[in-house]
Amino acid sequence: MVYVKDVVGSAGAVLLVGLLLFSVSGVWPPLVAIESPSMDPHIQKGDLVFVMEEERFAGPNATHGVVTYQRGESYVRFQRPGDVIVYAPDGDTRTTPIIHRAMFYVEDGENWYDRADPAAIGAADDCAELTHCPAPHAGFITKGDNNARYDQVGMSPISEPVEASWVVGTAEWRVPLLGEIRLGWNRAAALESGPVTSANDPVPQQNGTAAA
Repeated sequence: MVYVKDVVGSAGAVLLVGLLLFSVSGVWPPLVAIESPSMDPHIQKGDLVFVMEEERFAGPNATHGVVTYQRGESYVRFQRPGDVIVYAPDGDTRTTPIIHRAMFYVEDGENWYDRADPAAIGAADDCAELTHCPAPHAGFITKGDNNARYDQVGMSPISEPVEASWVVGTAEWRVPLLGEIRLGWNRAAALESGPVTSANDPVPQQNGTAAA
């Protein structure tokens, strides 16, 4: 009986903490575990990251609640300017969310070639050679801090420009290594159900998240 009470008490405490975090963040789940090194060294594989609804405490010069790298020179998050966002690639909520930095915002039909960092667009010489240029719709151009290219360029881009409605929230702080517990559960479940196939494209790396 004492054991049962302990289990119920522990479960209640976990639920209470989860509800408290949700009330602050406005996002469920409010914690995500990092699955790849594409945001190294600022957010690392195995970290547990707290995510907040982007409009709650938006920084200066925010667009749809997100401060971009190009507009956030004095607004530093995870050692670099601009917000790090969690988003559903191509708006598909069935896929693993991506956590990368918002670099700049483009309008529908915009030729954004001249606004891009030449080092992050591969061999493209103009808009015609740049994937998703002109922009198919308004959205954020995003990039992993440890990736060479934007998520929106290359032969197999991670996502189209990230529409505001695809953004889950902004990353606020991280707890190193604590996410390994959640990732360990995922690995155990995968081993029980059969062989594991990685969907990550090595260039660019996709920094997926697992709900915690």
